[in-house]
Amino acid sequence: MRWHVGEIARILGASFGEPGPIVQGYSIDSRRVRPGDIFFAIRGRRLDGHEFVKPALQSGAVAAVVEQSFEQRIAPSVARALIPVRDTTLALHVLAREARRRWGKKVVAITGSTGKTTTKEMVSTLLAARYRVLKSPGNFNNDYGLPLTLLGLENRHDVAVVELAMSAAGEIARLARVAEPEVGVVTNVGPVHLQYFKSVDDIALAKRELIENLTNPYGPTVAVLNHDDPRVKKFADGYRGRAVTFGRHEGADFVASEILPAGEGTTFRVKGPSLNAMFHVNLPGEHHVENATAAIAVSSLFEIPAEQMVTALHSFKNLPGRSEILTLPGEITVLNDCYNSNPRAMEKMLDTLAAWKQARRRILVAGEMLELGPASAEWHRSIGQKCLASGVDWIVAVQGEARFFLEGARERGFAPSHLRFFETAQEAAEFCRSLVREGDVVLVKGSRDVRLEAVIDTLRNSRPEAPPAPQHASTERNE
Repeated sequence: MRWHVGEIARILGASFGEPGPIVQGYSIDSRRVRPGDIFFAIRGRRLDGHEFVKPALQSGAVAAVVEQSFEQRIAPSVARALIPVRDTTLALHVLAREARRRWGKKVVAITGSTGKTTTKEMVSTLLAARYRVLKSPGNFNNDYGLPLTLLGLENRHDVAVVELAMSAAGEIARLARVAEPEVGVVTNVGPVHLQYFKSVDDIALAKRELIENLTNPYGPTVAVLNHDDPRVKKFADGYRGRAVTFGRHEGADFVASEILPAGEGTTFRVKGPSLNAMFHVNLPGEHHVENATAAIAVSSLFEIPAEQMVTALHSFKNLPGRSEILTLPGEITVLNDCYNSNPRAMEKMLDTLAAWKQARRRILVAGEMLELGPASAEWHRSIGQKCLASGVDWIVAVQGEARFFLEGARERGFAPSHLRFFETAQEAAEFCRSLVREGDVVLVKGSRDVRLEAVIDTLRNSRPEAPPAPQHASTERNE
């Protein structure tokens, strides 16, 4: 939104003294400020944005939104470029909500324990077949990323697709009150952020906040819900808007069936109201069919023709680090899913690894799953117990409680000689350099802070070894 600095000050309940220049953009990172931006000084856990007001102004920011007390401590020459408010994060929210309201078109908001970013990307891709779409960049899904996304709205945009994340009760409600979405999508509920919640049921209540805060002054809101997830399915109970469901089981409004691996992707059929079509997505695993079916359900609300949805989904490319398939020299396949991890997502990717045809060996590089609370060790152990049945040949566990992956695997009879634990990703990367050989399929997955990109980078830059040749009596030599 292009406002004069004075207009922004008025919206935030402050004064600037003059209209000032038109703001060209919005930033909370002084390193990324461009000339014409307005800088919000956010007080975070580790850094205080007020310490970077001067560098932001020197980089060309036309004004800075600061806490009122900061204005009193700064030189008068700098103070003239300040917009003082009580809370800078709240000010960012207020301005973003005003931008959303003045723009006045439809917002689709997506949340869930897993798959929300991929679903957001799929929804945006399908809607772009007919509309001009603004979407959250990457995972701009929190108190800062969401409002910065909304402040990028322009009159040319027909629809906005945003992602909402949380680590505590009340966060999704707060974000939904900023975005005021008319359509809300919930992908699933699982054991994520249990460090901050007593149970998965409490996580479900937090996710339901999206459905409780959908907004449409001109008609009914729409909740798009996973029919296969018992907790999400119940979100329709007591909901006064329109509920649309998706899943693999009969009873859903949009049902996915005939799911088959196809090359490095997946084909499947979706039947729904006025829809019966075969789709292909260039991602492995049935869990991506779930994400795609959610996107198809949303796109049907916007009356995207089936043939356009089929074409758009076939061309879909996911963000790096999310089920990204890397083919390395020597016919080595790396499934790069190292952006994040939790028990449900790990199980889905183990299913994908198990179904991978023509794998000489299946190697799992499993990083610690963070924020699982008191039951973390058991969650890790349960994943390890599934590995043998999933056809995994090697487990390389990385960091902290990932060692319990190995305990669980040993309990189910996994060969101890094919289990390794490393405290850092770089140590694991060096081991994998010597372990991986031609024809292997390697799944790399762990929580973001484990930084398993080191394994990906090392494998990319390594020359694969050929597998040892089988020894036969006819080829033995006596010299």
